[in-house]
Amino acid sequence: MAATFGYEYFSALPPQDQVVEGLLVPWCSHCNSKALVQAVGIVGAVIMPHNLYLHSALVKSREIDRTNKNKVKEANFYFFIESGIALLISLVINIFVVAVFAKGLFGKTNAYVYDLCISKNSTYSDVFPNDNSTLEVDIFRAGVFLGCEYGNIPLYIWAIGILAAGQSSTMTGTYSGQFVMEGFLNLKWARWMRVLLTRCIAIAPTLFITIYSDIQNLTQMNDYLNALMSLQLPFALFPTLIFTSSKRVMGDFQNGITNKIIITLLGFTVFGINIYFVGQTAKENLPDHWAVYLALALFILFYVCFISYLVLCFLYVLGFQRVAGIPFIGSYVVEPYDLNQGLTESTTEMYKSTEFIETPSNPVQYKITEIQ
Repeated sequence: MAATFGYEYFSALPPQDQVVEGLLVPWCSHCNSKALVQAVGIVGAVIMPHNLYLHSALVKSREIDRTNKNKVKEANFYFFIESGIALLISLVINIFVVAVFAKGLFGKTNAYVYDLCISKNSTYSDVFPNDNSTLEVDIFRAGVFLGCEYGNIPLYIWAIGILAAGQSSTMTGTYSGQFVMEGFLNLKWARWMRVLLTRCIAIAPTLFITIYSDIQNLTQMNDYLNALMSLQLPFALFPTLIFTSSKRVMGDFQNGITNKIIITLLGFTVFGINIYFVGQTAKENLPDHWAVYLALALFILFYVCFISYLVLCFLYVLGFQRVAGIPFIGSYVVEPYDLNQGLTESTTEMYKSTEFIETPSNPVQYKITEIQ
């Protein structure tokens, strides 16, 4: 799929200055809410919130001598390379995909793609009405465009890629659910039970839309689900940032000042884009009624308050002690905690005990005694 879109990218050859601008500036001029859904959906689909927990669990499962600081540092280096290569490949593929579709479809009319499909004798030409209205793009229509522009092989590769992405998302979601249930809720279910529960919850709306609607609504639902994951991203990103920036949790391996600044800026960027996305989408797609505005205001208020709470916790971890006087901050962040609480059996096997030691310089310190 990467090779196919690489060929299509250099064949279409979109303006490189606009590609670079799109990478560096998180903004889309002359874009409506439907284009905004696609943009926000890319963020949610690439950086899926639950995958943050999955990556943490995968790192935890590696056999490393955690009492040896040099071994941990070496392992972190290789984890960084592993994640960096995976994200770099994902970035390149997404650049190819977005640029190819932007060059071929943005600002085009239905009649343009219809004539293109007719000229290539495509059997999918009836997907696009023969009129001058602006083309609306989704996963299904994007694949049809590939078939009309580049032939059936890219169309089938696109279909297989979408199927593989769905299977991968299902698998990572199941594994992430396992680690979240074991870590936060201390629930240990058999894998088939987790799969059965999560798939029944997920497949019900899909079956309903499939039976009583058409593929257009199904692909639209997929776009909004990706955008929903972007809305959920700050709820996973900020706690991860809090834990990895904490001296008590990470010790000498806490985030450096550069990482803290970059990740904080990225987190607030995603947060701002999400707020704008919700407001713009509601403005263009929902009726102009006071009840709609009230529901939207309540949702944004809850969203902002929850993220603000996480930010205040983060500020305390960074050393702003005054926020400890705020209710719910001092009660749940300042108090000592047991690092072994909620860990799975596979993790606790590596440790024998955790002892909290009170010292004048550091109220809470811990040491881990390895099993002999």
